Formats: sequence, structure tokens, C-alpha cells
Amino acid sequence: MADWKVRPASDADVEAVAELRAVVMRDDLERLGRYDEQRVRQRLRDGFDAAHTWVIEAAGAFAGCVALRPAGDTRWLEHFYLAPHAQGRGIGSAVLRELLERCDRDGVPVRLNVLQGSAARRLYERHGFLAESEDRVDVFMVRLPSP
Repeated sequence: MADWKVRPASDADVEAVAELRAVVMRDDLERLGRYDEQRVRQRLRDGFDAAHTWVIEAAGAFAGCVALRPAGDTRWLEHFYLAPHAQGRGIGSAVLRELLERCDRDGVPVRLNVLQGSAARRLYERHGFLAESEDRVDVFMVRLPSP
């Protein structure tokens, strides 16, 4: 696994994250007939909250991000993107494992949605997420806290 770390995000990170989102989601959004070059970036800008977001760095460079947003008695895993050069190296699994351990200690479930047909679904299933509901675009998943 590569040398990586996470750091708290700042408002200055929003454009790098919006660009990364456009890159990593493009294939899935095109497959679903939902890719729009401006909208994919603007949706990130509209939902970006630095207070609940971390930037992932690998070998000292920007490699991704992840957000864990509190919502009542649950947490929403959002904006989990890894740059193509950082994928397949165990970084995503390690970051997810750390976040889930934190949620387990707090005794809270974690929810997310993933695009239909996305390879990311397999990552989430390996970490205990189960499909709760789905529509033609998204699969909504939940992971209950482990004891």
C-alpha cells in the first residue's frame, strides 16, 4: 500500500475535488446517460462542506477525498473519490476502514448511495454495506455498527 494520509479539507479544496469527481464518475454517469460536464462539478460545489470532509494525499500529493456527514443518528458517507493513479493500491479500503471504525465506536450506522453498476459497490459490500433500496440511478446502502 502506498504512503498516504488524510487531512481536514478546507474551502480551498473544492475545485480540486469537483474536478476529481468529474473524472472518476464520468464513465458510470455516461453509462447511465446522466453525464453533464458542468452539472457533475456544480453538484459537488453545492454539497461540499469542508467541516465534514477530508482530503486524501498519497506520496504527498492530492489523491482523493471523503466526507462523513452527520444526520441525526446516522452518518452519510459522501464524496468518496480516489484519483485513478491512487486506485487499486489499498488506499480506499484503508480510508474506509478507519472511518467505519470511528462510526463503530460511536455506535452509529453509515449510509451511502452508489451509482447503479459502479465498481465501488463491491468495495462497500466487502466492508459490510447492504443494499437497502434502489432506483434506476442509485443503490442506497447501509452498514450497521459492529460491536
